[in-house]
Amino acid sequence: MTENSLLPFALPAVHRKKITAAFDGGRLTSDGGVVLLAEAERRLGLADKLAAEIADGRDPARVIHRLPDILRARILAIACGWEDADDLDTLRHDPAFKLACGRLPDSGRDLCSQPTVSRWENAPSLREILRLMAVMVDIWCASYPTPPAAVTLDIDDTLDVVHGHQQLSLFNAHYDERCFLPIHIYDTATARPVAVILRPGKTPTGNEVRSHLRRLIRRIRRHWPDTRLTIRGDGHYGRPAVMDWCDAMGIDYVFGLPGNAVLARAVEDAADDIRTRRALTANPCLRGYTETRYRAKSWKTERRACARIEATTLGLDIRFVVTSLSARSAEHIYDTLYCERGQAENLIKMHKAQLASDRTSCRSPLANQMRPILHTAAYWLMLTVRDAIPKGYALARAEFATIRLRLLKLAARIIETTARVRIAFAAAYPEATLIRHLAIALMPAGP
Repeated sequence: MTENSLLPFALPAVHRKKITAAFDGGRLTSDGGVVLLAEAERRLGLADKLAAEIADGRDPARVIHRLPDILRARILAIACGWEDADDLDTLRHDPAFKLACGRLPDSGRDLCSQPTVSRWENAPSLREILRLMAVMVDIWCASYPTPPAAVTLDIDDTLDVVHGHQQLSLFNAHYDERCFLPIHIYDTATARPVAVILRPGKTPTGNEVRSHLRRLIRRIRRHWPDTRLTIRGDGHYGRPAVMDWCDAMGIDYVFGLPGNAVLARAVEDAADDIRTRRALTANPCLRGYTETRYRAKSWKTERRACARIEATTLGLDIRFVVTSLSARSAEHIYDTLYCERGQAENLIKMHKAQLASDRTSCRSPLANQMRPILHTAAYWLMLTVRDAIPKGYALARAEFATIRLRLLKLAARIIETTARVRIAFAAAYPEATLIRHLAIALMPAGP
């Protein structure tokens, strides 16, 4: 039976000429820019590297869809805004996606369907999931041509609301939701993702954070044995177990530190000076900085605590951070170093809101961990495309949703002939010059 949505329909007349529309344009695509993502994927080798860590027990002689092709189709679809595996039931026929996955648009076999994708999202074991997460760390390390002298890693968790009976989901009273609280780790200076770890919907303990960091740092040290690493996070990551481990491993840290009466007394003189000067000058707001040595009862040693003191007409606002860094002023530690961690929250928003990495609707926690891995791979593709945009373009600083709208969601007619495949974009497309540049810039190196 013919679906009503596919029947011709009418639109308002223009200059007394009747307008009709129908879905009969032939081999058209609405995601013509996916071929740019395909070049970025080939350059990074994402699908092949991920597939190499998953055991494939199928008979090679009877395999229709190779595992790298399955993962590649899923990652490309996520990057283009098709975050559900169900979308591949239609996209598997799309000529641009077939071309991006190395298949001819007309004569090539269609891509895999949703059941095939879902089976492989549920297939990896715990060991394979850990290896897949290690691959993402390897890709981040390989993004640097030479080992950097120093890198700062931002760690934070985010709300992932669930709507079912997913294992590991818990009710969190702070958010008033049943949820996961996955941990995101970023190299904020370059906007590159390092790790996304699915975990229960409760605040992580110090031992849990330490175990995640131990596994991560061990992998990083395989590539960069001499790079100076700094971990940066808010107050609930500055646990004694974490700081003790960082001190033992020679890793620097800057963590938020909840205030208390002892810390308030330690900075009282500086706070009173700032409050008095603000009142004498009738300044609506005056900010100052100081530092002290502090040791909580649960700490094994005394540590440096830096304070930002802000006096306003409403009173005093004092914020503290604890750090292992001995150099630089308290102002630099708080305003420049610690406050830069706010950029990590923007990266998490792009990961969640623009790449839908919170679509963790499977019952199994392993399958739900597989989802952030695939969505992080899509993040790498979007970031690679954005990094290839010349700095003079506004899109070089755009969010992923803008890049998707301007560079990926392009109508195109794809024509396959005996000798070639031709992609015909709209003649009036405003970013034609940029598309041409990106196609050349993202071309994989080598033969």
